[in-house]
Amino acid sequence: MHITMTLILQHADVLVTMDAQRREIADGALVANGPAVEWVGPTAELPEQYRRLADEGRAEVIDMRGHVVMPGLVNTHHHMYQSLTRAVPAAQDAELFGWLTNLYMLWSHLTPEMIRVSTQTAMAELMLSGCTTTSDHLYLYPNGSRLDDSIDAARQIGMRFHAARGSMSVGRSQGGLPPDVVVETEAAILRDSQRLVEQYHDASRHAMLRVVLAPCSPFSVSRDLMRESAKMARHYGVSLHTHLAENDNDIAYSREKFGMTPAQYAEDLGWVGHDVWHAHCVKLDEEGVALFARTGTGVAHCPCSNMRLASGIAPIRRMRDAGVPVGLGVDGSASNDGAHMLGEARQAMLLQRVGYGPAAMSAREALEIATLGGAKVLNRDDIGALAPGMSADIVAFDMSGVGYAGAGHDPVAALVFCTPGNVSMSVINGRVVIRDGHLLTADLPNVLSDHRRLARTLFERAQAAGA
Repeated sequence: MHITMTLILQHADVLVTMDAQRREIADGALVANGPAVEWVGPTAELPEQYRRLADEGRAEVIDMRGHVVMPGLVNTHHHMYQSLTRAVPAAQDAELFGWLTNLYMLWSHLTPEMIRVSTQTAMAELMLSGCTTTSDHLYLYPNGSRLDDSIDAARQIGMRFHAARGSMSVGRSQGGLPPDVVVETEAAILRDSQRLVEQYHDASRHAMLRVVLAPCSPFSVSRDLMRESAKMARHYGVSLHTHLAENDNDIAYSREKFGMTPAQYAEDLGWVGHDVWHAHCVKLDEEGVALFARTGTGVAHCPCSNMRLASGIAPIRRMRDAGVPVGLGVDGSASNDGAHMLGEARQAMLLQRVGYGPAAMSAREALEIATLGGAKVLNRDDIGALAPGMSADIVAFDMSGVGYAGAGHDPVAALVFCTPGNVSMSVINGRVVIRDGHLLTADLPNVLSDHRRLARTLFERAQAAGA
């Protein structure tokens, strides 16, 4: 849905463009028309034609005094259904494999309604935190659940969405990690993947919905499925996504089962290139970093989840210096237990500093990874910056609250250094979706009431079944 009325934002304290010059414009203004940005610059230089539209009441004019305005943040890795299973006691203190083993059976009781409502909840949380584009990796489909349930939720709430058709085909009886009850046959996976791409994928500029093929991980799918998915993705021109090199157990599994490192495995299967991105890559070795840099293969960096599961500190500084495209991901709401994109940018900066020293990442670099980095990882050149012709995905943070008190020396850096706040305004594809901190596209109290009920139901059903 596009708004026909021109949107004019003016008098922003700072307008962060992320354009080629990385301009930060004091007393900045921006004009959006339909889905795209038309003009960016100082308010004093706003062209006459736009002033006239404003005077004649033919444009929506929003005063941004006291705000930092910037491109919407891009989330490159998430599992939205997991917002139903936060802080589950059995999974609180486990590493990745133990954590998964404790949750798989619980997730086997998911329903289509749970997928839809958890997606809406997760998207609302992301949008309020400054995120305007997200991917979601849904890799299990119990009880008639389909990726279509997530897609419906995204359409309702108005978020730009890369829907990743995840899959698991190698159950425990075949030497995989997941129980057999949550895996699918490879023929069914490929059939549904094809249906989804043909039905939903939009390759056009400013597309609100793209489909991604995303077998879950080396320890839950076969080589064949990885190869066939890559073949299909390239036939249709869609991106590929999976988990890779997440922790030491992941590396050990790859060496034992395949006789190679995760990066070698990815290369062997054709899972490298600008149309591929891998989540985590905490344990990506030097050879892997060089391979990803050489091929333009992207990484979704998930610092909160990597800390929560004690997976380690991903070598993001090394990756960036080598030229690897890096974006941010909040990861699943059951391994982060939050979905705050600005908070994720802060953690990315702090974690690199803990691992590699105070100069390992600046606040501005963290914001760049969260915007332009994510755009590149998702293989898009129409989001992540505010410049003429780019998508009108714009967020504004009110700097007058107590969290930013005393930080007026550098408001842009303050967004990352200070306690992460929520947005006061968000525009996606030219449409105002959050105004004065309130989400306009969903009745959030009602959604949350449904979400609480469904989270309870899910837990009770699993308990009754002995999960």
